[in-house]
Amino acid sequence: MRDGSPVRLPVAVVNGAADGPTLYVQAVSDGDELNGLGVVNRVVPRLDPAELSGSVLVVGIVNHFAFQAAEHRNPVDDRKMNRGYPGDADGTTSERIAHETFQVAKRADYILDLHQGSTSRMINETRVRCGVRHRLHGDCLELAKAFGCGHVLDIKGPDGQLARAGPEHGIPTVDPELGGCVGWDEESIRYGVEGVFNVLRHYGFLDGDAALDSQTRARGFDQYGSPAGGLIRFERELGERVSAGDVLFDVTDTFGSLEARVTADADGVFWRTRRLPQVAAGEYVCSIGTNVDAY
Repeated sequence: MRDGSPVRLPVAVVNGAADGPTLYVQAVSDGDELNGLGVVNRVVPRLDPAELSGSVLVVGIVNHFAFQAAEHRNPVDDRKMNRGYPGDADGTTSERIAHETFQVAKRADYILDLHQGSTSRMINETRVRCGVRHRLHGDCLELAKAFGCGHVLDIKGPDGQLARAGPEHGIPTVDPELGGCVGWDEESIRYGVEGVFNVLRHYGFLDGDAALDSQTRARGFDQYGSPAGGLIRFERELGERVSAGDVLFDVTDTFGSLEARVTADADGVFWRTRRLPQVAAGEYVCSIGTNVDAY
């Protein structure tokens, strides 16, 4: 801290009675994304070492500074934590935390980096960020299918994401995006809890059959801004299939007169929206997952 006080992160280590692989799980690398913390809060008490083969390593709150301030970015260095992996032992506070957590993550055979769509409204989905040409792409797709949110975004992510750094070090890694809300959402947390336990069963940490349901995959992502300032009225629901030319949203003035109408450029899935109805011209409104298939 700025007064020289040390910062410690909340960590749980569950070592199974039998030998087996290692799973690394982390949450809240973005300080306002709390659904992953809700998952950790419910999963860890249910992990019985007597029933577990292998180890589960958990960092419950990665971005200490942003979490304390209830902000997305670390307010000390104004960094987004999930752009700083694999980190720097001599860098800023975000880079140092990324470095220390990545040293632990590298001990694992699989990595789950729990996120959400910040405070926007978003479907529950899992992101595969290594890129289709990466040697671990198939392994990451399998991990995403085992997590089983129902939707997968399969697009190479920006440099510095843990879901990029993990595969570069030979570790299948996915980035579950558990909805989007202010605070946390019990339905999205339930998806995450079920996903973690399904991963544990699929990879042999726990006995039992794992469900490997077909996932709807998007390999493109179109974002739409508003052509005018005003109030947004959505014409589609999250998760709904849309076709090119379908109306996505209208923009009205204060008294309900139509100012603009925006239609889909391509077929896809209505994926994410802004939370507040008011919008300025050019401001982000929604996203459509495109190039959709199933696997």
